[in-house]
Amino acid sequence: MSLLTLLPFIVLIGAMFLMTRSAKKKQQEAIEMRNQMQPGSGVRTIGGMYATVKEVNEDTVLLDAGPGVELLFAKNSIGAVLSDEEYNRIVHGIEHDLKSDVVPDDASSLTETDDSSDAAAASDDTPVDLGKKDAADEPADTADEAKAQAQPKKSEGDSDAK
Repeated sequence: MSLLTLLPFIVLIGAMFLMTRSAKKKQQEAIEMRNQMQPGSGVRTIGGMYATVKEVNEDTVLLDAGPGVELLFAKNSIGAVLSDEEYNRIVHGIEHDLKSDVVPDDASSLTETDDSSDAAAASDDTPVDLGKKDAADEPADTADEAKAQAQPKKSEGDSDAK
């Protein structure tokens, strides 16, 4: 056989060796990370749940997921051990520089314009006439007259029994 026919097999074996080597390296790093877990550490499970480590055993981890919520997980189900800063940022929303992410309490900043006359016109509290009339807005005389016109009047000479 020539070297040219063996070359694809050599490349394939070399690629498989490199892939298994990197996979083993990642597995080893994950095992070391899980072995370094201590009570009080913030973790993320492979399912995406964030919790605090309460107790570490040989094959299991007891997690505190909230007030009165303790869950028992297999050690292999821990996807990441987080630093205190990262855990607080994700779970509690605590940032070091909160001023950069300030959200206004209202939408006024979205509608403000540079022209002060537009801002003054927009802030008028005058009601807008939409063309509808409310019964409470009509004068009492007009409402009483409308009711009187709608009902026919009976004269004194008319009798109901005929």
